[in-house]
Amino acid sequence: MSVDKTNPNSPKWTSTIKIVIGLSVVGLLLALLITFRSIIGPLLIAFILVYLLHPLASFLNTRTRLSWRASTNIIYIVLLIILIITSTLTSLAAIQQIQSLIVVIERFVNDLPNQIDAISQQVIIIGPYTFDFSQFTDLGQLGDQVISTLQLVIGRAGAVVGTLASATASIVGWGLFVLVISYFVLVDIGKVPKPHDFLNIPGYSYDIQRMSTAFGRIWNSFLRGHLAIVIMVIITYSILLTALGVRYSLALALLAGLARFVPYIGPLVTYIVMGLVTLFQGGNHFNMQPVYYTILVIGLSIVVDQIYDNLVSPRIMGRSLGVHPAAVLVMAIIAANLIGLIGLLLAAPVLASMNLIGRYTFSKMFDRNPWSDIALIPEPSGFPKLNEMVNKAITWWNSRKKSADQ
Repeated sequence: MSVDKTNPNSPKWTSTIKIVIGLSVVGLLLALLITFRSIIGPLLIAFILVYLLHPLASFLNTRTRLSWRASTNIIYIVLLIILIITSTLTSLAAIQQIQSLIVVIERFVNDLPNQIDAISQQVIIIGPYTFDFSQFTDLGQLGDQVISTLQLVIGRAGAVVGTLASATASIVGWGLFVLVISYFVLVDIGKVPKPHDFLNIPGYSYDIQRMSTAFGRIWNSFLRGHLAIVIMVIITYSILLTALGVRYSLALALLAGLARFVPYIGPLVTYIVMGLVTLFQGGNHFNMQPVYYTILVIGLSIVVDQIYDNLVSPRIMGRSLGVHPAAVLVMAIIAANLIGLIGLLLAAPVLASMNLIGRYTFSKMFDRNPWSDIALIPEPSGFPKLNEMVNKAITWWNSRKKSADQ
């Protein structure tokens, strides 16, 4: 009786088994993504927060004698304090803005009949054309319908406030979830395997390294470039609209910042909302007519956007992500339907990443070198460092002093 000797080597899978296992894993991942898509957005925010805070934790760890855990604890304590203060101030400002909005709507409802009567008695002559609004007998009925609708909106203000309160509670809950997940990931960041070690596929080490570098350039350009521009836009619009006396300046500034994520449609929506607010806010610092005041505010906003598009953005972000703005718009709509607001914000880098993977796959399908057609996105040059600006300022001051002494 012969006994087979045990083979110390594990048997290899056949091509059929590999295809079945691969398709099963892909199907399982898709099912999990569809089932738990509501949690994808907060998880993405958590990993983005880890990505943004990692350099700061590394700076504290290397420049001080603190351990990595102590550095992370200090960062999150400071971050939590900033979030509490910011959320408190923002909530108070939002309550004041909502109360002011209700007062403006009530005033508009009370003045609407008089405005309709004044319009119905006007006769406008433009060249050979004469427009007599007294012929339109439905203006009064239209005004009554608008008044009834606005009164209904004011009557439901309590329900709207309750909805906002529940939405705020949900945001706070998800915010704590993001902070907890990002904290535990960042505090144990050394235990997380690197992509080169995790995806150690024989023969593909160079491709994995190049792909990892390309992904890093894409997301670094977006996270540390685009988000910096958004914050700068919000601050600029807050100062500009407050100086011009525009109501709800904070909300409009946030809208202008978020509009940077959606090409074409985002700025257009911002200008429309800004125009409506300035047209019906009932007064301004310059005692201008509402129409001219609206033109002034929208004109200055367009100038600010052009400055950021043509001067600031190229300096911070360098070359674009290599995707067309129209494609980003379509991707933003699809991603917003799938995972909500987070998908809308991350549409550009996700599309750029999909473009990179698609070009790599297309080249491999036709036995071509994928890296001959795929160029790495250069690192954004950014603004000059602080020490460089200080040295330039000192050099300029010394040259001025020498010229003055001579």
